[in-house]
Amino acid sequence: MGDRSVRKTTRHLEQRTLAQLSPDELARREAARRALKFPPVCLTGLQALSVANGFASRSAKSGYAIWACAIIPEHTHLVIGRHTFKVEQMANLLKGAATTQLINDGRHPLAEFATDGKTPPGLWADKRWKVYLDSEQQIENAIAYVLDNPVKEGKNVQTRKWVTPFRGLEGGTYTV
Repeated sequence: MGDRSVRKTTRHLEQRTLAQLSPDELARREAARRALKFPPVCLTGLQALSVANGFASRSAKSGYAIWACAIIPEHTHLVIGRHTFKVEQMANLLKGAATTQLINDGRHPLAEFATDGKTPPGLWADKRWKVYLDSEQQIENAIAYVLDNPVKEGKNVQTRKWVTPFRGLEGGTYTV
């Protein structure tokens, strides 16, 4: 059956190379890779552009304040201001708009796996990592992390016209 004990996750902002992973971590990564039904998605530059255009379209339609966005081959990062929608709904709408844009542009990375004229399989992870940022400092740190993420992967800084500059919070914090 395997180890069913609860493991405490540790989130950190530093990446490790494969050489820095323990044998157990490497084995779990390989087992996860073998369990995939489709190959891992690795966006090309044009596919990332389609994703960005989908995000821009949904952001404009729903009135999101997206303070930072990085779209790199294997994942995306967004820093989004509070909205009347729950963050889960916002993420689903953004992913849906990006997927629609990829299909409309003929760039869906899993298009070859579509069967009988149906849409391709989903390219997004089922879950998302969400963090609630409660101060201007936390938001500014998150924005800096997102903007630096492509650079850490040897890519250029990403700037997008539809990203809203963060100009601080009214009252200094967000409260529910």
